Amino acid sequence: MSFMQGKWFKLDQKGAGPGARSSHAISIVGDKVYAFGGEFTPRIPVDNALYVFDLVERTWSVAEATGDIPPPRVGVSMTSIGDIIYVFAGRDATHKELNELYSFDTSSNRWTLLTSGDTGPENRSYHSIAADGRCLYVFGGCGVSGRLNDLWAYDVIDGKWTKFPAAGENCKPRGGPGLAVSLGKIWVVYGFSGVEIDDVHYFDLVEEKWIQVETTGEKPTPRSVFSTLGIGKYIFISGGEIDPSDLGHLGAGKFAAEVYALDTETLAWKKVEDGSNSVEHPGPRGWCAFAGGKLDGQEGLLVYGGNSPSNDRLEDIYFFCPSLFENGK
Repeated sequence: MSFMQGKWFKLDQKGAGPGARSSHAISIVGDKVYAFGGEFTPRIPVDNALYVFDLVERTWSVAEATGDIPPPRVGVSMTSIGDIIYVFAGRDATHKELNELYSFDTSSNRWTLLTSGDTGPENRSYHSIAADGRCLYVFGGCGVSGRLNDLWAYDVIDGKWTKFPAAGENCKPRGGPGLAVSLGKIWVVYGFSGVEIDDVHYFDLVEEKWIQVETTGEKPTPRSVFSTLGIGKYIFISGGEIDPSDLGHLGAGKFAAEVYALDTETLAWKKVEDGSNSVEHPGPRGWCAFAGGKLDGQEGLLVYGGNSPSNDRLEDIYFFCPSLFENGK
């Protein structure tokens, strides 16, 4: 018997940071958080600066970036492998879906356009991204002519995209899904397909096939645009939209606040005791920027900003440290 708990920490911020926004993205390299993209007013990208938050000093700065600097965008995704950050797709100020893949070398502060046009996945926004030690993976999102359910990998050593077999009819095209790499499988968790959905699928990288699984336990309600973290055999999800707004992206909808963990071996969900009454708890939100990383040596989930139930963009930063206790110890 085991149970999950965790603790949220609210981080102080000094310096001129990105401020309040949603539909943006972050990635963590070492003790630095890199933030890019997003909106303050719905559908209008704020800027294309790359902001850097020092997790030790708790101070914001702006990277003096050179090279192929990406234009402003919303609904963008970021991940990192080693010292390199990868930024993919999004939607520009004219509401056009994009498909460029950029890298940012954190040691030289240089942007490089890696692929665009007919190379790689089609144009999209509000998709999901995850990475292992060699590849970044892109799934779903909102395409030019509707939602998508395709899975791609970009090998950062070979510099090539690979399109995997189609997910099939059971895995509906969706925006804002959870995506995580766990135990050699790419997991697709929940998302929005016109309605909030609660199915779970994985793609087996060895057998190259899709499997839909039935989960048990304390199952979260259907949701999308939540924060996702994979640690070992566990996938954590935090918050998210559980009921879309009648105004679509212009409105707020209803948001969740809880953290759940899916054991990818037993396929059982557990609701995580995360101090929901604490002043350090982020509360209900979605459309956040989030990334896995370490704070003071502890692995966990960093969540920055997002949208609130009052449709106000947020600018706070929280870090979630999960813990697993076996046999009540």
